[in-house]
Amino acid sequence: MTVFKSCDIRGLYGRELDEALADRLGRAIATRLPGSRAVVGQDLRESSPALTDALVDGLVASGARVTRVGTIPTPTLYFAKRHLDCPIGVMVTASHNPPQYNGFKVMMGNLPVQPADIQGLEAEMARGAFWDEGPGHVETADLLPAYLAALKAAFPELLPRRVVVDCGSGSMSTVAPDLLADLGLDVVPLYCQPDGRFPLRDPNPAVPEHLTDLGQRVVASEAELGIAFDGDGDRVIFCDGRGRVQPADRTLVLLIRHLLPMHPMGAGVVYDQKASSVVAEETAALGGRPLREKSGHAFIKRRLIEERALLGGEISGHYFFATIGGDDALYASLALLSALDALGLSFRQAIDTVSEYPITPDIRLSASPEQARAALAEIRDALVLHPIDHLDGVRVAFGDGWALARLSVTEPLITLRFEARTSRRLRQIMTLVRNASPTLQQLWNR
Repeated sequence: MTVFKSCDIRGLYGRELDEALADRLGRAIATRLPGSRAVVGQDLRESSPALTDALVDGLVASGARVTRVGTIPTPTLYFAKRHLDCPIGVMVTASHNPPQYNGFKVMMGNLPVQPADIQGLEAEMARGAFWDEGPGHVETADLLPAYLAALKAAFPELLPRRVVVDCGSGSMSTVAPDLLADLGLDVVPLYCQPDGRFPLRDPNPAVPEHLTDLGQRVVASEAELGIAFDGDGDRVIFCDGRGRVQPADRTLVLLIRHLLPMHPMGAGVVYDQKASSVVAEETAALGGRPLREKSGHAFIKRRLIEERALLGGEISGHYFFATIGGDDALYASLALLSALDALGLSFRQAIDTVSEYPITPDIRLSASPEQARAALAEIRDALVLHPIDHLDGVRVAFGDGWALARLSVTEPLITLRFEARTSRRLRQIMTLVRNASPTLQQLWNR
């Protein structure tokens, strides 16, 4: 599979991407926006310094004026791009992927990149016709203090709850615990020693099995809340006082309940199409506009900006806010704590008020692209009497549930997900969809 994904560039360091690719990428980005200012940050993976050096060399060689902001969480890079008013931003990171991976999150202009932008950079790199009318220059800046000051200004008062903060040895390790403590929280740190090898837990917190230690620490320390960040600090997953990992879509409902009543009727909430129906139901009940979007950070962020929506969320743990024009896991943590303060509830009490429907995790079946496309066509044709949308794959609505089938953009897979009001109905919908596609039946039964 190519390292050029739908919205970023990512692969195995040394095998799929290296310093030569980073240099060409820098030249291609600077060629797209000649003479522009660029801000560049990096996560703490062992390969990030070398890749960042090569990227900056390429940017400068093609005329960009680069500000390096060092090893920081990805949300700090987003803040730095806004703060410095730079057209270009690049974060060297593989986000939640294992340590042997690395990559680049690219920002060009005020909207997130689209697949066509990534494809354009790939083509530009292949052609090698880079802007070379004179070198740019590079400087360094420390934007972390300004970023933390902005967070403190946005959330000046929080109740003194006890929280366990699990940074997974990632980029939030030296940032989140200190900030939360400065704001009056009783912080119990867990895996907050920075280490780009991620030796203590997997950097993806959206998999509940990766947060077993967090749940146990929450219970043992009698904390009210567990907060788990991913490798580069742009995703966050929360654990309640019972040590139970809570899905991001249910947590999003608490933010919806807190923020929507403060804004005019019709404020938009963008949500991942894999999220539970409870998100759309709660949004509509409060007079908001539910805006379903395809899965993917860049897609949801772009929709948030274009629709001037209030809030957005993805089941992977990304939370998006109009107030900052995008996502930030630490901002989301503070927003949730602020919401709980306003509700006068613990996280456990608040989350127990959110409806929970039977829903499957992603069901991932190995399939060639031809098999996957055949299965989608068969589902579409057999269930044509039901409402179907093709935002990303085939999503079939059944009134009391839904089914989603889509092609993976990174692996030879077809991915399925189902939800219904009852467990019995969930099983019926799953059977109905399987029976609708002979190809899917073969893949499922292998």
